[in-house]
Amino acid sequence: MDEVRDHLIIGAGPAGLQLGYCLQKAGRDYLILEGSDGAGSFFRAQPRHRKLISINKVYTGSDDPELNRRWDWNCLLCDDERFAFRNYSKDYFPHADDFVRYLEDFAAHYQLAIRFNTRVVEIDKVDGVFVVTDSEGGVERAHNLVVATGLSKPFIPDIPGIEHSEDYSKMSVDPMDFCGQRVLIIGKGNSAFETADALIPTTALIHVASPESIDFAWRSHYVGDLRAVNNNLLDTYQLKSQNALVDAKVNKITKTDAGLVAEFDYEHANGEVEEVRYDRVITCTGFRFDRSLFGEGCQPTLACGDKFPDMDFDWQSTNIDGLYFAGVLSHRLDYRKKQSGFIHGFRYNVECLARLLEERYHGVPYPRAYVAQSGPTLAKAILAEINQSSALWQQSGFLCSVLVPEKDGTVSHYKNMPIGYAHQRFAATPRYWMITLEFGQDRIDTLPEVFKIDRPHKLDVKNAHLSTGIHPIVRRCSHGRAVAVHHVIEDFRSEWPDPHHYRPLAEFMKVPAARREGQAQAASESVVDAI
Repeated sequence: MDEVRDHLIIGAGPAGLQLGYCLQKAGRDYLILEGSDGAGSFFRAQPRHRKLISINKVYTGSDDPELNRRWDWNCLLCDDERFAFRNYSKDYFPHADDFVRYLEDFAAHYQLAIRFNTRVVEIDKVDGVFVVTDSEGGVERAHNLVVATGLSKPFIPDIPGIEHSEDYSKMSVDPMDFCGQRVLIIGKGNSAFETADALIPTTALIHVASPESIDFAWRSHYVGDLRAVNNNLLDTYQLKSQNALVDAKVNKITKTDAGLVAEFDYEHANGEVEEVRYDRVITCTGFRFDRSLFGEGCQPTLACGDKFPDMDFDWQSTNIDGLYFAGVLSHRLDYRKKQSGFIHGFRYNVECLARLLEERYHGVPYPRAYVAQSGPTLAKAILAEINQSSALWQQSGFLCSVLVPEKDGTVSHYKNMPIGYAHQRFAATPRYWMITLEFGQDRIDTLPEVFKIDRPHKLDVKNAHLSTGIHPIVRRCSHGRAVAVHHVIEDFRSEWPDPHHYRPLAEFMKVPAARREGQAQAASESVVDAI
């Protein structure tokens, strides 16, 4: 009988390394399989123009490593400050090569169990055990499997003539190759605008087209929406510099002697259809999950238009027991809403996943601290965490900490669980509190100008629920639902150390449930439904 490992991870990108680190620290049997000859292979070629949009704020004014991770979007979670990313780059938006070097050093320093040059070609499950076969015929078996391969398959839209286009993942990155050319970019994500920004100096014109209008990250607070660092094309468009943003469906692309002709069906022009000639067409339409490796009896269900594997709030496949997903794939749970599709978000998901694997497969209880069961003590514990936590800050509205009263008069304090998972875990618990950091996004979305928002006076704590900036929210919950809510009023500094933050919270934490039942504000709907 071949050896059966406890944990098998596919992919030595940032998520695979983060999980390997957590499992190794716990002394577990695991192996990471990686198809290339080094860690972080995706980042050797992507993003194509080599500038990351994950920030690297070196000078924060703080010496607290936990607090500094709020503005270090590239580091992995570990016990060595040498792996703060500021030690690899001082650039606010670092070069992708520096990130590859970081990942390779991380894997080598911790001597993670990685088998490189091992390309997985088939995944099956036989008699409850995962069987993973590589291109050389090697086989690994494991009780659970974690797929951390990212969205590796380019999405090519179903447009007649799309074969005449060039894919973002393979396009030339030399702007001189586009001198004097007319270029159509299909897509309106950051890759499209990153590409446009690189080509503005050398092209004759650039049109960026898709049926959807753009969303700005500075409005939505979703870092996958258009970032300011990539939006130079908008300036050139509005200032009549031969470039344009087009809300239109591309009906077809035709190759002619004069070049490529794209037929547009405009969204805002009363049904107008027009043909425009280009020299090049580039598809910047994203990536999706590739499940071709999975055998017939081990095919995970897909979700979000087949972009992601479907999963529950513990990142386990909804139809294959023991199959988990990490990294960008975990974004299925908060797609286009929160930060699980990015390193600064999913590193905390991976840390939580490691704790869940410890609990399920090794009988190690989910870690918790204990707090005295009194309003003032609980309020102090909440604010102490909120003022330091990087996980709740980065995964705002997705991860939460949970306080659960125990029979001995103490309160168990669980940190950094997905909101949906916490409600499932404590569905039979009559009373618990859930702590998050969140924006008042519902209110922001109704306002015409995001930079001109009226906010309550800092002492107007009765109107704290009108806060639009990031602020703490504490929900008292029962049997998987929120029944009462308390907003700690927003603070311009994003710090909550003052009496007007503490006193109302202490009062909320000590009032018996019966007095507040039924008094929940509109924001106290089930958080499971909200996400």
